[in-house]
Amino acid sequence: MDDRIVVINPNSTERVTDGIDAALDPLRMSGAPTIECVTLAEGPPGIETQAHVESVVEPICRFIRRHDAAAYIIACYSDPGLHAAREATARPVLGISECSMLAALTLGERFGIIAILPTSLARQQRYVRSMGLATRFAGNRSIGLGILELGDDDRVLERMVACGKWLRDERGADVVIMGCAGMARFRGLLQEEIGTPVVEPCQAAVTMAIGAARLGWRG
Repeated sequence: MDDRIVVINPNSTERVTDGIDAALDPLRMSGAPTIECVTLAEGPPGIETQAHVESVVEPICRFIRRHDAAAYIIACYSDPGLHAAREATARPVLGISECSMLAALTLGERFGIIAILPTSLARQQRYVRSMGLATRFAGNRSIGLGILELGDDDRVLERMVACGKWLRDERGADVVIMGCAGMARFRGLLQEEIGTPVVEPCQAAVTMAIGAARLGWRG
């Protein structure tokens, strides 16, 4: 078996893949599975609508069927095609949204999510309800920027900090999740600014995937 964890960015923006790859450096350890980040060329520049989510389901499944790995990560906060992808392989397939919420439950009582666009909020709320976590969910808030606008680091971080403090102070979140893989590079700075644990979803998913690969769990 190929001893790799493959992290699939379902949008076609290479800058997002590069940010995910850099955020995963702390998890690259001697003797651990190799972590490879790839960009889905067929994807839109950003996964920002339900139509975008649905458009990448078959390309993700096709990629998984054609590339062997120890585990796969779907690196989009909407977890597009997660259940279909699990049917496409016997190997573990993890979604970063699901993993981030599970990780957050171990770090505090109530988690909040920072979204990119207002249109992301309803999808995130539906997902929280579908996982049965509504009583642990403090709320979510949008920075009002799309994937292609995340290159302005100062503006993005300023808005993320404002959202994180609002979730902490107004909604009682004691853990904050960054609700977009394109935010990966800001985790440390955001955590320092708001003073609560901040979960970066790709890191959470890969941490779980390393365990799954090492223990030989099947999908």
